[in-house]
Amino acid sequence: MPAGIDRTLASPAGAVIGVEFPRGYGLDDDPLGVVRRGIRTLEERVAEAVNLAQALNINIVHSEGVNLSRINPATLLGGGVVERIATLVAEQKIEVVFIDAALSPRQQRELEVQLKTKVVDRTGVILDIFAARARTRAGQLQVEVAQLIYQQSRLVRLWSHLERQRGGTGKAGGPGERQLDIDKSLLRTRLARVRGELREVEQTRGLQRMARQKADVPTVALVGYTNAGKSTLFNKMVDAGTLMADALFATLDPLMRRMELPGGLDVVLVDTVGFIADLPHELVEAFKATLEEVVMADLLLHVHDVSSAEMDAQAVDVRSVLSQIGAADKRVIHVYNKIDKAPEVVVSREGVGVSATTGQGVDELLEAIRNRLQADWETVKVQVDAGDGRRLAWLHAHGDVTEQHLVGETWTLVVKLRASDLAAWRAMA
Repeated sequence: MPAGIDRTLASPAGAVIGVEFPRGYGLDDDPLGVVRRGIRTLEERVAEAVNLAQALNINIVHSEGVNLSRINPATLLGGGVVERIATLVAEQKIEVVFIDAALSPRQQRELEVQLKTKVVDRTGVILDIFAARARTRAGQLQVEVAQLIYQQSRLVRLWSHLERQRGGTGKAGGPGERQLDIDKSLLRTRLARVRGELREVEQTRGLQRMARQKADVPTVALVGYTNAGKSTLFNKMVDAGTLMADALFATLDPLMRRMELPGGLDVVLVDTVGFIADLPHELVEAFKATLEEVVMADLLLHVHDVSSAEMDAQAVDVRSVLSQIGAADKRVIHVYNKIDKAPEVVVSREGVGVSATTGQGVDELLEAIRNRLQADWETVKVQVDAGDGRRLAWLHAHGDVTEQHLVGETWTLVVKLRASDLAAWRAMA
């Protein structure tokens, strides 16, 4: 089975090759991708690719961007570019070349033959990073599903290499073909087993989600580009001891905490996996259970990194993923994080400016969440006998009591209630 990058190596020497596709390429299949390429420069995309490679402990000794006038079906890159990179690989003893694009199995195979070193593409690198970051069984299962789907089309590449190394002819019925059939069967069996386990996880999460909905506890999900500071903000908001690191994809598994907002409103806050440009389809499909928390959330917090020069392009990428999973029309609060690094960026933008590191703006964010969730609640004034503890407790449990005064033996309360709770209250009268 094809392996990813060998993480047992101390720090393999690597090269990153960014790619600028010809104008209009992919317009039919990925219109948002074309828009993204127009927003983010080739140099910026190469810099991001370097960060991805470094997340896998690759020592980048060379990086460059290549403008393609046309697509070479065999290698993606033009012949002259491949020859130049091959010379570079030999001179600098490069052990892995990262092509920042989605390569077909054929292109990956031909590049490895011509460059005489390991070649990985964007999908493979992101899959490896996800595999390294998964902490819970659910996250590991989701990554494995994506890896197995990716590997299915690459078994032929592996066995064609082995046949050449053994001096095989590659004719039908050879040992490589027989082993290929065995490996395909093993992979299909493993994929079915992992998907079965993942379905059990999805069912459990579905039951938990139904319980939250039945209890009328709204869900607020943080979304954003990877490394925007979502996990740090999550921790600052709920004081949870989750992973706080300046690392790509620091959160794969949806972390959930029940918390109380100012005014006594309970919510479930959900931290989710960071998005990225050209998120592989295999990952979107495999992480359906995780992303379902976003789809079902009552409110999204779109966290932006104001210190990044690519903030606007990253926002397009986040909206693209939200569109893919059917969450484009959700209620959103835009949260502009890291204002301690670039305070002037937030001034002309709608939303809430915060610093997840210092805590600046977090109280205002919590208030904004409460106001947005209660935007369609109705404010009513009610009177309750002082001795009616059951009804008083019900109001505090189901509504947001903003005022209460005791006059004689009667409480007068001003309460915000959901439409369903208001109907229930009136039925109790």
